[in-house]
Amino acid sequence: MPFQFVLPTTSSFSFSSSFTSESHPSLPLNASTHRGVVRDALKKFKRLPVSSQAQNLPSIVSKVNAYLPYVFAIDAGLSRASQQGEEINVVLTSTPTIEWRPTISGNAVPGRETPRIKIQSLEYDLIFTLSTLGYAYTLLARASLHPLYVTSGAPLSIQERTTAITSATKHLLDAASLHDYLARRTEALSAPCPCVDIAQPTARAMASLALAEATLLAVLKDDPYPAVVAQDRNANDREWMYKAPEIPKVRAHLFARLCLAAADHAAQASSLCQSARGNGASRLNEDLLRYLEDFRKTSRAKACRFFGIDAELSGQTGNALGWLRCGLQELGIEQKEAKKGLSLSRMKKDWSERREDKKVERGTNWGSDAGKLEETRVIEMLEAKWTKVNDTMMTQTIPSTATLLSSLPSGRDIHTVKPYQPPEASRQVLESMRALPDQVDDFGGEQPSSDDDERTAVGTPGGVGAYPSTPDNRRSESRSYY
Repeated sequence: MPFQFVLPTTSSFSFSSSFTSESHPSLPLNASTHRGVVRDALKKFKRLPVSSQAQNLPSIVSKVNAYLPYVFAIDAGLSRASQQGEEINVVLTSTPTIEWRPTISGNAVPGRETPRIKIQSLEYDLIFTLSTLGYAYTLLARASLHPLYVTSGAPLSIQERTTAITSATKHLLDAASLHDYLARRTEALSAPCPCVDIAQPTARAMASLALAEATLLAVLKDDPYPAVVAQDRNANDREWMYKAPEIPKVRAHLFARLCLAAADHAAQASSLCQSARGNGASRLNEDLLRYLEDFRKTSRAKACRFFGIDAELSGQTGNALGWLRCGLQELGIEQKEAKKGLSLSRMKKDWSERREDKKVERGTNWGSDAGKLEETRVIEMLEAKWTKVNDTMMTQTIPSTATLLSSLPSGRDIHTVKPYQPPEASRQVLESMRALPDQVDDFGGEQPSSDDDERTAVGTPGGVGAYPSTPDNRRSESRSYY
């Protein structure tokens, strides 16, 4: 369900090479130490298989949160501000040069990794760090929701399902709070943004996207139909032998308005991403833009489904079927008459469904369609059921989709994004940094980067284990890992 972000990676950097502090001499060294831990964690995380990355996300979040108090202390010291009642004095001695690898920018050469960018400002380095933390929160929400879509194991109980959705909602609201803070912080910047990843419209769009995903989860928590459809496809389910699936009545009209609010937030995010620009003509990648549009369509289709459920509960089966057709139209699916036997379109659909199920089982790139396939399954299930009832019992006329869509109400928000509070170092930590540093700050450019490590391995004469005089005819280009 949430978008599968890729965490950015960064180069090494020594704060002592560009900053000094008379009030807290050990502050640059401590900041460099914690930043080096974050850099190594991001580099190792990138090298992990995608299916193994989810279990390492809490470590990434913990290490970034441990580093932030120090970089915020340096940021406060540059403006002679105080923390915990202590005034911090930091002086810029030289312009810092830091490299980051963007992950949501469009690539001019398809199939190749986005090149690193150099930033010469602590402000943009801080923005990249906070953006990384926001992406990690979204990935944590994604990992929490993954068991809901797995059909190879036993179905989750209602309590387990509620716990997973509640945890994912909390992570998404934390991500929205972070991105909202970045959007407000970057409004005051006058210098041109070096990369579209950290542009002000992008931060605002990511805040809207996280809020939209959290809003839709409020619906998913009490929506029984996706679980019924997943249970029907689960080969390990034995409940059908003795018990029919329970489908309780839902607050259909309220849920429909929540879905419309999520669609509005997604539309706002899509518009901001379309207008976001960095240094030059760089734009956000097409996968993210496509996901935002699919998310908007899925949210509107869900709203139509809930309006259909509300009509069906009132005995208006004709209107209910009309709303389901509105949902299929929002998803971009043409209404066709059912044909018996095999057909190319049915085979193509079955193949795409099996491919998505395999992605869920492997835990790689699942949900890239923002839930369109899942919502299509639910609507088609309800349409088959209600069509049979309407053809045999009700025989009500089905209104046109244009008539129903013109009566859509406005959306309704359920969540409020809390302001992000930048973390501060404790008084004890600040007092300990008044002492002179006990070691040299060697976390900067003298340390080889991961690119240098790879280049050294490739450049070994003859390769590892070869005879010393053997020429190295292997591929000599380097692969970057940050």
